[in-house]
Amino acid sequence: MQILANADLSRFHTFSIEQSCQYLVEVKTVDHIKDVYQNPKWSSLPKLMLGKGSNVLFTQPYQGVVLLNQLLGKTVTETADSWHLHIAGGENWPDLVKWSIEQGYLGLENLALIPGCAGTAPIQNIGAYGVEFKDLCEYVDVLCLKNFEVKRLSAEQCEFGYRDSVFKHDLHQQVVIVAIGIKLAKNWQPNTGYGPLQTLDNNGLTAKQVFERVCQVRIEKLPDPAKLGNAGSFFKNPIISHQHFLKLQQTYPNMVAYSTPQGVKVAAGWLIDQCQLKGAAVGGAEVHQNQALVLVNKGKASSDDVVKLAAKVYCEVFKKFQIQLEHEVRFIGSHTETNLANLIETL
Repeated sequence: MQILANADLSRFHTFSIEQSCQYLVEVKTVDHIKDVYQNPKWSSLPKLMLGKGSNVLFTQPYQGVVLLNQLLGKTVTETADSWHLHIAGGENWPDLVKWSIEQGYLGLENLALIPGCAGTAPIQNIGAYGVEFKDLCEYVDVLCLKNFEVKRLSAEQCEFGYRDSVFKHDLHQQVVIVAIGIKLAKNWQPNTGYGPLQTLDNNGLTAKQVFERVCQVRIEKLPDPAKLGNAGSFFKNPIISHQHFLKLQQTYPNMVAYSTPQGVKVAAGWLIDQCQLKGAAVGGAEVHQNQALVLVNKGKASSDDVVKLAAKVYCEVFKKFQIQLEHEVRFIGSHTETNLANLIETL
């Protein structure tokens, strides 16, 4: 179990912004996690489990212990109609999807190239192109931080919502996700009803072809964090009332939106684009020139630059559409998770 003091976090999150933590610990087993949380020297320090760092912004030096999730392992069992995948929390999600397709365990292809690790997939209830993690989840194994026992939660107990789950609410800071269970039907059917996948011909279509198309779209749409620091989609697609949508549609007949049981989901990228914010910059942070939903570190950006730019986007969209954007990226403060609304008050 490697331990570093006063560690630089820039290599461990995809924004690649310089920020530090008091201690950085690489954990490879559940016992390692227990050791960190039960270490009397660290009892008063906040702790953060970090996967691939693809959905976080450290807004201040973290005055606690960051645990790097290195829990690895994949096992597969089968029943008459399904494949059952048990995946350790530290497994790389894009690699997992690619591996599953190669092995003939089909159903994850719509979720290709979503950055992160398996353990963070349930927290965000990751989703893309008409499929969400909840649609495939059989269970989530968690380490309870009160008694340090591993407990299995059913998909229903995870209370999944749009980019949401119980892990953001009642179980926030109460558990650590150590493994997930995925159930994939052997009788595979393509899901091509969303966005660019609608152009695919379902006749003879294979999961590999869907996978390749999703990869192509994501590569064309989103900047590579290895070349341009970013955390993917910065804001969620907001859901507004039908009444609000109909009123906006009178002025913006080409508004990109989709009906949902909760209301109308509006494309956040479209809203930002309509505010002519592509290329808008604060310091080293910029709204991506090709994809308005992505904020990038164009070079030497500080966390304050990103926060101020996010605040500008939030305010401009609200001013124009009376829609409050909610950030998908997690904001990590000095001791605990925070949010843009709190940070705006301090600007």
